[in-house]
Order: sequence, then C-alpha cells, then structure tokens
Amino acid sequence: MKRFSFSNVMLWAGLTFIYLPMLIMVVYSFNASKLVTVWGGWSLKWYAGLLDNSQLMGSVMRSLEIACYTAIAAVALGTVAAFVLTRVTRFKGRTLFGGLVTAPLVMPEVITGLSLLLLFVAMAQLTGWPAERGILTIWIAHTTFCAAYVAVVVSARLRELDLSIEEAAMDLGAKPWKVFFLITIPMIAPSLAAGGMMSFALSLDDLVLASFVSGPGSTTLPMEVFSAVRLGVKPEINAVASLILLTVSIFTFFAWYFARRAEEKRKRAIQQAMEETTSETWSAQPA
Repeated sequence: MKRFSFSNVMLWAGLTFIYLPMLIMVVYSFNASKLVTVWGGWSLKWYAGLLDNSQLMGSVMRSLEIACYTAIAAVALGTVAAFVLTRVTRFKGRTLFGGLVTAPLVMPEVITGLSLLLLFVAMAQLTGWPAERGILTIWIAHTTFCAAYVAVVVSARLRELDLSIEEAAMDLGAKPWKVFFLITIPMIAPSLAAGGMMSFALSLDDLVLASFVSGPGSTTLPMEVFSAVRLGVKPEINAVASLILLTVSIFTFFAWYFARRAEEKRKRAIQQAMEETTSETWSAQPA
C-alpha cells in the first residue's frame, strides 16, 4: 500500500484549497434560489437571465475588448523592449531603461493608477486630450502594466537563442528584417504566446488601474462585480464567472493539446533525422 508523504498531502490540500471554491461557485450558478447561500434546486434561469442583463453583459464585452487590445499592444511593446535589453548591449542609460521597463512589476498598482490618473488629467488640461476617460485610457494603463511582463518573458527566451542560426541566414544574404520575421519570430513564438495570454488575463482581471482611469460608461467586468458584491453576491455573477471559467479551461486545453502535438512532431522529426543520418553513415562505410 502506497503511503502518503507530507509533500503529497500538502499538494492535494493546496489544490483543494484553490479549486474547491471554483467548483462550489459553478454548482451554485445552477441554483434556482435568489439567495446564493440557500440551495433551491437545479435551474438554468440565471444563465438565460444574462441575456437580459445588458449592464453586466456590456461590461463583459468591454473587458474582453480591452483585454484583446492590451494583449496585442503589450506583446508589440514588450518584444521591442526585450530586444533592446538583450541585443543592444551597449548604450547610455541601459541600466535605467531596464529599471523603467521592469518597474511596473514591483510598483503597487495603487501608485501606478494614481500616477496615470494625474497624467491624463494634466494632459487634458494642457492639450485637451484625452477629452474624457474611458476605454482608451484603460487600454493605455493596462498596456503600460502588461508590457513589463511580456518584456521579461521574451527576454528570457531571447537569451537562450542560438545566434549562429540568425548569423548563418544573414551570411547567406537574408536581410535583417527577413531574418527577424522568418527565423527569430518563429523561435520566440511560444514566449510571445505566453506573454499575450498573460497580458489578456491580467487585463481581464484588473480592478485597481481601471478604477482610477475609467470614466462614465466604461465600467469593466471586475468593477461591475466588485460593485455588485458589496451589496451581496447575485446569482448572475456566479453564472458569468462560470462561463468565463469554462472558456478559459477550453482555451487552456486546446493550447496544451496543440503544444503537445507540436512537441511530439518535433521529437519524431529529430528521431527520423538521426535514423537517416545513422543509415547514411553505415551505407557509406566500405564493406
């Protein structure tokens, strides 16, 4: 009989502590009672009621829109910053630039949100832009915050690359931009995807920054949920949270599935190449 070690017990206890509340939330999203803590039987009326809750669904779509824009912009800016940090080794202010890039990682979000709010107010007074705070200001704030994470992830990948591949391509006549798009980008694609998904999740989850830089008509999902929870958890909140959890789980599964297939394909290609090399070596030997 296999004995449970302390590490296994702590592992299962930690997983239970993390995922049991999610499971309870999903179960109570099918609760027929208006009281979240009182079970009234199984029902799908709260999922159907989401279609009539225009305010909640509007905040969901708004958060998804901002998260998509943030992921794209953060990947672009973070990748450029990562290239500067790893490939441009000598320039004045490199240490300062690296500190500024990674500052949002350690800066409290309250300080970042307050700073951006004061910046937008000052810019509006001096130049008239932005005329009002809304989706655009939230997108700028989230991009500023998420680009730092992308820069760190992509920098780690760039430091592991073999530069001889890019140098060989340039020696064969390929231009730098062609080497970048056809060689470098495919090699760092996993880190770009990881940074994009991380930026999407951070933007979708953010409450503090959005609270500072948002305006009328630009309420995001975390802000809507936080406002509703202060008056008591509504069954619609459990329903929309369960749908988001289902969507994230599906995307995570497909990402794992395709990554596993790509890794297996790569291993088979390497094994086939080794077998072909071995057979050619044996055939080249004299009898």
